[in-house]
Amino acid sequence: MVGKPINTPLLDLVLDRTSSDSLQSQLFSQLREMVLSGRLQSGERLPSTRALAKELACSRNTVLGAFDQLLAEGYLEGQSGSGTYISNELPDDIGLVPAKTSSYSQVPPSIGQRGLSRRGEHLAIMQKEKRAHKNYPAFSPGMTDVESFPFPLWARSLSRTWRYPKDDLLRNPDPCGYIPLRKEIADYLRVARGIKCDWQQVMITSGARQATDFMARILLDSGDTAWFEEPGYPGLKGPLHSAGIEMAFVPVDDEGLSVQTGRSMAKNARMAVVSPSHQYPLGIVMSLRRRLELLDWAEENDAWILEDDYESEFRFSGKPISSLQGLEAERRGHLKGASRVVYLGSFSKVLFHVLRLGYLVVPDHLVDAVRSARMLMDERSSLLAQPALADFMAEGHFSSHIRRMRKVYAQRQKMLVDGIEEYLSDYLEINPNIAGLHITAYFTDKADKRTTDREVVAAADKMNISASPLSLFYNNKSVARQGLLMGYGACRQGEIESGCKRLASVFKKLTE
Repeated sequence: MVGKPINTPLLDLVLDRTSSDSLQSQLFSQLREMVLSGRLQSGERLPSTRALAKELACSRNTVLGAFDQLLAEGYLEGQSGSGTYISNELPDDIGLVPAKTSSYSQVPPSIGQRGLSRRGEHLAIMQKEKRAHKNYPAFSPGMTDVESFPFPLWARSLSRTWRYPKDDLLRNPDPCGYIPLRKEIADYLRVARGIKCDWQQVMITSGARQATDFMARILLDSGDTAWFEEPGYPGLKGPLHSAGIEMAFVPVDDEGLSVQTGRSMAKNARMAVVSPSHQYPLGIVMSLRRRLELLDWAEENDAWILEDDYESEFRFSGKPISSLQGLEAERRGHLKGASRVVYLGSFSKVLFHVLRLGYLVVPDHLVDAVRSARMLMDERSSLLAQPALADFMAEGHFSSHIRRMRKVYAQRQKMLVDGIEEYLSDYLEINPNIAGLHITAYFTDKADKRTTDREVVAAADKMNISASPLSLFYNNKSVARQGLLMGYGACRQGEIESGCKRLASVFKKLTE
């Protein structure tokens, strides 16, 4: 049985056998300098004398002599039965060699002094409004119930695929991702979302942001314009901006992104980035009429549609409208050109956030170009979780988890709606969503006249309540509505009612 390895640092030590100094003196001096310079920290364990002697190809007595001298001078301390460690109290001559402090502990220079490009400067400040405090279960949007995820089954899939990995997994993996996983995704999307695709059209990504960045770079040129929903998901603005894309912020109404307004704002835009199944943050489902309008615009202008199928898995009532990709495929006989829709999805909101796996479905005529570009840009996404997810889906656990969590999240949404109506009706108005993991609550006239959503969020944070201010998602702050995004994915029953009561007290304090 293999014992547990001991964690010791890799030491950058070199013994010069042509030097007039003895090997023991060289080893002593180099270790002492590492301690004084801060490369070796107090409390850090050193390798055993036997292991270090083997690594340096010298006698063990040489290492023992250097260690004894360091122990005598107070740089090291021994712990019986445990090993040798850097002393917690170093000798007085610590100042002989100035310690090198980390650059992260220093006051950073202003952005203008960093030598960034204008694009880099903009990216550096785009998230300055991002919440820095803790995400509490009540009511942080986008959080899933990780406690309900079947981790024992997931661990079994990981073990089954990695205990004795197959040769095709370790040698020459496909740049577009693990092929069995791509086949599982294609089968799932065909049944669940009406997506018309072959597995070769599926490319594995690390999520929606990477997918957006990748497609923007290979389909658009720097300076091109893309329609972006207003309000919309800030996480996709960064990838577009980093690709040099100009954004026309097209308003969203009760039917989804306004194609007519988009035509008047930027008729010749080269792409539309939309979330038709569950628009973020408003939760609106794009109407069939509006979807057809958007497809017509894309064909007329030789433009692309990037369809973010956000949280489509968690739909609680009614028959889902076909995805844009599936709808376009059904109309293909009436369209003159090739497909203009790129479909993207993510497993983060379905399984657990840190999984960081997503996928793209690209038109069949782009498969070869996408494959070549992926090889050049980053070769592939990490394969660690991909075979486990393929096994998890093939065994039926993925579908079972979605069916189970639909019921759970539907119940929690109802509890949140009831809680808002009972405790917060003076301050918030809601239209329950038919899908997703959050509710968009708009300020009543009373709340709108006396406070702002950002003030409420800041005060609620002190009460261990998380919510996102609706105004944050608008690019044009002059038209921004006041409201809150209230997530219920990670909330238990008691947390929902308690959170509503505490949030009501926040509103009362700010408005009365």
